[in-house]
Order: sequence, then structure tokens, then C-alpha cells
Amino acid sequence: MDRADPVEFRNSRGLRLRGDLLRGGTESMVVMAHGFTSDRRSRGRFGRLANAFAEDGYSSLRFDFSGCGESDDDTLTMAKQVDDLQAALAFVESEGFRHIALYGHSLGGLICLRAYSPQVATMMLSGAATGAMHYEWDQYFSPVQMRELSETGLLTVHPDEGPRRQIVVEAGMLEEFGQIDQPGLLSRVKCPVLLIHGDQGEEERQLLERSREGIEYLPKGSRLALIRGANHTMLDHFDRVIQLTRDWLAEN
Repeated sequence: MDRADPVEFRNSRGLRLRGDLLRGGTESMVVMAHGFTSDRRSRGRFGRLANAFAEDGYSSLRFDFSGCGESDDDTLTMAKQVDDLQAALAFVESEGFRHIALYGHSLGGLICLRAYSPQVATMMLSGAATGAMHYEWDQYFSPVQMRELSETGLLTVHPDEGPRRQIVVEAGMLEEFGQIDQPGLLSRVKCPVLLIHGDQGEEERQLLERSREGIEYLPKGSRLALIRGANHTMLDHFDRVIQLTRDWLAEN
């Protein structure tokens, strides 16, 4: 059963971000960052993680990035999401948490890497982009959406679940996936990082290869864990993701 308390805090732009804070009884906290156009439920992943962390004594915060879920409206960019995550870190510190870890799935993992600051003790990232990824966006979005993107620089997504009817993505966010400076991104992170990848589906195999190339830039003690048979969602293997993250927190 989810015993989380609803919380609100604001980013540097004054926008209200909504989340769920589950207290685990210690000063240790895991802040979770959801994926592209998702929300703090992350298709059920984050509730399961939060409950598992609580069993081990860790508190957790899952929140909606601005323009997603129940947070205030905004267009999506990577810089804004980094700002949102930094606001979440400031919020949990204001609540008295002193030992902070980050968990990010997919785009959320990249945002965790970009938002690194010295108060972060460790990171656990599943399906993260750790190097440049070149997507053919017309394979992901409709001709109508691609025309909107070309004409306005914005792309409107209509989620198939969750509380929000539409999410608006700025063109620059899509372009940034292909512009990731892997050495620059990973070398500035000074805490151990657990990278979790599957080996099924073209996207996840490419992400896995980027992480294999990039792990040398991460601090000593970082590790890449492969879940064979898992695709990018990892939903069919999420029990394994939960076990890997619990073990990692116990070690780090």
C-alpha cells in the first residue's frame, strides 16, 4: 500500500511542482526522475520502487516535471527539467534529508546526470542516455506532429494515461539527444553510478552501447548491470531493477 504524502514545491521559475513523499524513517532519501513525457507514476514503476525503498528505511520523492503530470503547465526542455530536479533536491534538503540518492529512468537518467551536485551520494539510472543518440523522430511521431514541429518549433503529445491531456515539447529538446557530450557529461559526476540496461529493442541496445563506451568516464565504483531480455521499458523485468537498486543502496 502506498503511504506517500502529497507535496508541492516550486522551481526557480516559480512554477509549482507536485509530488509524493514517502518517509522511510531515516535521513536517507531517493529522489526519482521520470522519463520523456511521462509522470511521477512512471507506469507504476515509481510506486513499486518507493515501497521497496521504504522497506529498507529509505524515504523517497517522486514528482512531476513542469508541463507533466499534475505540475504547472510549461513547455518541455532539458534545461527546465534540470532546474526542476535541482528544485526537488533543495526541497528534500529543506525537509531534513541529508543523504540523497537519485534514480532516473530513460530521459530521467540523463537529467540526473546533468543535475549532479555534491550533495548527491549516488545515482541509479535505468535505460539512460549517456551519450549522443540520433533518433528518427518521424518514426515516433505522426505526420501531423512532425508538421507542427516544423512550422512552430513545438510538438504536442497526447499521453495515453495519466492526468494530463497534452504535453508540449520544444524542438531544442529533441535536438539535444544528438548533441550529448559524453566525456563532458560523465566526467563531472563525482559519485558512483549504477547504470542498468536491457539488451532487447534497437533503442535499448544503442543506449547500452553508449554506456559501455562511457563508463570509463564515471567515478571508481560505478557499474553497468545488464538485464538480459529486458527492453527499454523494463516493465517485464522490473523486479530485477528493484533488486539491483536495493542492493546498490545497501552498498553505497
